[in-house]
Amino acid sequence: MLVMKFGGTSMGSTASIESVRKIIKEKLNQENCIVIVSAMSGTTDQLIRCGRLAASGNEGWIELIKHLEQRHLDTIKSIIPIQQQSHVLSFTKTYCNELEDILNGVFLLKELSDRTLDRIMSFGELMSSRIITASLALDGLPAIWKDARELIQTNARYGSAEVDFVKSNQQINAFVQEGNTLTVVPGFIATEENGTTTTLGRGGSDYTAAIIAGACGASALEIWTDVTGMMTADPRWVANARTIPMISYKEAMELSHFGAKVIYPPTIQPVMHKNIPVWVKNTFDPSAYGTLIQSENLPTGETIRGLTSINNIALLSLEGSGMVGIPGFSKRLFEALASVRVNVILITQSSSEHSICVAIESSQSEIAKAAIDDVFAYDIQVGSIEPIAIEKELSIIALVGENMKSHPGISGKMFGTLGRNGVNVRAIAQGSSERNISAVISSLDVKKSLNVLHEEFFETSYKQINLFIAGTGNVGKRLLVQLQQQQAFLLKHLRLQVNIAGLINSRKMIIPEDGVLSANVDSLLAEGMPADIEQFTSLMIQKNLRNSVFADVTANDKVAGSYGKLLEKSIAVVACNKIAASSPYANYQHLKDLANTHNTRFLFETNVGAGLPVIGTLNDLRRSGDSITKIEAVLSGTLNYVFNYYDGSQPFAAVVKKAQEEGFTEPDPRLDLSGTDVMRKIMILARESGIVLEMDDISNSGFMPPSCMTGSVEDFYKEMEVQESHFLALFKSANENGNKLKFVASLENGKASVGLQHINPQHDFFHLYGKDNIVRFYTHRYPDQPLVIKGAGAGADVTASGVFADIIRAIG
Repeated sequence: MLVMKFGGTSMGSTASIESVRKIIKEKLNQENCIVIVSAMSGTTDQLIRCGRLAASGNEGWIELIKHLEQRHLDTIKSIIPIQQQSHVLSFTKTYCNELEDILNGVFLLKELSDRTLDRIMSFGELMSSRIITASLALDGLPAIWKDARELIQTNARYGSAEVDFVKSNQQINAFVQEGNTLTVVPGFIATEENGTTTTLGRGGSDYTAAIIAGACGASALEIWTDVTGMMTADPRWVANARTIPMISYKEAMELSHFGAKVIYPPTIQPVMHKNIPVWVKNTFDPSAYGTLIQSENLPTGETIRGLTSINNIALLSLEGSGMVGIPGFSKRLFEALASVRVNVILITQSSSEHSICVAIESSQSEIAKAAIDDVFAYDIQVGSIEPIAIEKELSIIALVGENMKSHPGISGKMFGTLGRNGVNVRAIAQGSSERNISAVISSLDVKKSLNVLHEEFFETSYKQINLFIAGTGNVGKRLLVQLQQQQAFLLKHLRLQVNIAGLINSRKMIIPEDGVLSANVDSLLAEGMPADIEQFTSLMIQKNLRNSVFADVTANDKVAGSYGKLLEKSIAVVACNKIAASSPYANYQHLKDLANTHNTRFLFETNVGAGLPVIGTLNDLRRSGDSITKIEAVLSGTLNYVFNYYDGSQPFAAVVKKAQEEGFTEPDPRLDLSGTDVMRKIMILARESGIVLEMDDISNSGFMPPSCMTGSVEDFYKEMEVQESHFLALFKSANENGNKLKFVASLENGKASVGLQHINPQHDFFHLYGKDNIVRFYTHRYPDQPLVIKGAGAGADVTASGVFADIIRAIG
């Protein structure tokens, strides 16, 4: 005997009912079948609404019932020939008339008991089961309709009845022995001892099927629904969720209990004891494998089977020093909750016995609090315990897997992943079976949490970085091009997918739902919102995306001012912008501390040397136990370019102008030529070396005439032309001795200085060409021959590549 259950969506339309008929016909060729059906999709919700409206004195229930009746009549007329409609139309009209009479009574009395509501809800399954029975007869199938209330006996508990398995098994077995080939049974409904209708809870059609399958020793139970089996996560939350081909009974129970809606939690129990396999199949894709639920010894070696969540959770906390060492507090707590029929979903208690936390449905929190406050009124009055605290807007996420108990480190991996993404865990529970690890978190973090955990445990293909970029100038544009060019490489070699989730420049900003394609940035930005870095930051935080990284490729102080808010939300910051790292030391250290506190990254490699690994090397030296004794460096690609190309044959102003056109200078070249930019860089290196240093502590032997440093950038170029003799004299004084001019930064004994120097041919800095930078690190391990880093230290491409590398490093 094969038992099959078809859910509401399988019965939801003419086309889906046709699919059900085909599936049943094919199965019947192999063995006898019992078919259990749910109400047509949405019907039970409408019936409940009708009851509520009638009880409140709202006549809107009348129109709803007419619509519900018409839907069922239209379905009958669309699938059953007119000559064969009368019988099933008669049943449907009778049910609808009876339903209308009950609702009219509710309307007149203004009262809706649980018992009456159960009776109202039963009509959905009664009508749908009659329709499918009549439609099966069209194929000549010998379908017999059987009322579930004659098969399943319950103990009185309306809304979610407790099944009397002994009596139910006797009734089911007696019916099965009659040897019917095909039987259709309405799901969800049963009868209480006195003959009144009860229901088995929302999703109870699964339970009906499992009770019947267990009682008759079915060969299998098939649950037909609108998804292709149980999933590793809810696909509405996790786009890359995949079907679980096989799962144990206990794993399925854990997943369904903690929010997986594919199967009703009590379904497993009646079939598990008799080792009856359960298939979860897709009515609309019957050839798909689906999910097989069977005994514990599964052939797959997967550690984690799935993850799920329950929303609308409240956390009740009972705390107090008077609980310590006093037996009976837990008993009183749970008796109080049981007395008002509040179901406890999760329990955690501190080892000091100072507190107990329980998670319940948020809708029951006030009832629960009232019951607990009443039971503990004296204890609260004398101060031995605190008044019950309620936290709402919470959810539970659960990681489920039979094999977790034999794999250490799963909990650490789970909570480490959540921590790196700024998810605060309010409570934790893990059963002694080690089959489930559950955590209570803010409901705002559920989507992000499920996605990062799914990536960590299931997606061996790739991890997604959600990247927000500020700045679309030379460096920003090159960064976008590089990201696009490297997509395939990142997926293949690093299993990374970079999703550009937002962009802002000085005029416009965009944070669309589906991310931004770097190929159409200009057109998208043109249609974006007016730029507002505070709003952009707020939207970034509100989106709460996993593995979020903010890359600042501007030179804007307001953008740099947003770093703190982002780091506090565990959003990594990658800064090409030097303003933050060269701001007052207190702010620099505050940002570093925020990154450490919130388990994220604040990276600014390109602040010194563009794409050269200067800061990274310095940090590696210190992390490995070395210490810096001296730094000598040429840190301005702009100044090196200018002094390499200036030989008096063309004006100094023309060489600077060319450097700016090539993208080697800051937007205002005076930051480079004044030495201010080099001062910032040596100060950043000093700070990364462990030295507290401010800009005022750095000595600057500038070479620019003061008259060049006032007015606009245009005035600056004009004044440089006027001062050409000054620049020519600088060049000649060095050239006459065979030297070159280099703007050098030094750090030694905690003192920093920058200035123009004559460099002789024997010096490392002499053969420094174009826009190259060079840094010499003298350390305890490199006391005489320094560690030298040399290469292009300016330019959009190399700077963008350094930002790119930091982005990858930020989520490593």
